[in-house]
Amino acid sequence: MNFENDTTALEAAKSGVALYDRSHWGRIEVSDADRIRFLHNQSTNDFKIRKPGEGCDTVFVTSTARTIDLASAYLLEDSVLLLVSPNLTEKLMTFLDRYIFFADNVKLVDVTPQTATFSLVGSGSHGLLEKLGAAEIIGQPYASHRLINLAGQDVRVAVGSGLATEGYILITQVDHSSALQKSLIEAGAVTMSDRAWEQLRIEQGRPMPGHELTDDYNPLEAGLWNTVSFNKGCYIGQETIARLDTYNGVKQQLWGVKLKAPVEAGAIVTVGEEKVGKLTSVVETEAGAIGLAYVRTKAGGAGLSVQISGNQTELLELPFLTREKQS
Repeated sequence: MNFENDTTALEAAKSGVALYDRSHWGRIEVSDADRIRFLHNQSTNDFKIRKPGEGCDTVFVTSTARTIDLASAYLLEDSVLLLVSPNLTEKLMTFLDRYIFFADNVKLVDVTPQTATFSLVGSGSHGLLEKLGAAEIIGQPYASHRLINLAGQDVRVAVGSGLATEGYILITQVDHSSALQKSLIEAGAVTMSDRAWEQLRIEQGRPMPGHELTDDYNPLEAGLWNTVSFNKGCYIGQETIARLDTYNGVKQQLWGVKLKAPVEAGAIVTVGEEKVGKLTSVVETEAGAIGLAYVRTKAGGAGLSVQISGNQTELLELPFLTREKQS
């Protein structure tokens, strides 16, 4: 397996700036008069405290608080733009539409085909944006966003790379995406492949649908405490999440692992002869395989020695994950 190009992009993400095309991720426009109240009631974060130009990460969960998706939400003057995981747009729109009642003024539109999305990842992203005339967004709070002219067209630039690494998310019209991408590369960004992004998101612990975000897990188990408001009142799944918090009911937690030998996702995690968890994601790197695994809280946490298909390893804390209420 040739890692040469991936290594260059991963080095850029750590000490320069990498560019990842996220246009295959979904974008949903939520509009009309009740949009804020609606999203406030349908996901884990607090929308009522936010103003246009601000944003947040939020989790859509089932009535029993099982995870559907981790989304980024950007509040505009007359709508909210949701950036959702690949292949989840239709499922999420169907889920949300179920809760739009006759008297609700809420409109959902899939704007994925008309738009494109890029992530700038790395500390060099600030200098790159400054070079392109977008200095006004630098230093703003997480998920803040502005409509800025880049490469001759309006681009919505939001603070945050989508990972724990600093950076920005850029959303533009699809017919402008090639020109925007060209200008970013000319300014010094190094393109990142899907495989390199997957390695980076596993290294940092970002959970994804189909792996760490499924009907088997809730947002607290997934290390997404920072996306949950514990004082905003009722929303879908709120009662379950409140009980988990009140009674220390988080039965399993997500951790990183390093593996000397390749292992398939779904492998059992054991301590001695006891099954304590499951590997949910794995990717090969130049230094060996790395993965994400859910492990029973009672078994232990960071530093716990475990076995996974013959690999003796330890649980690792990862920068994307949070495990307590955020102030």
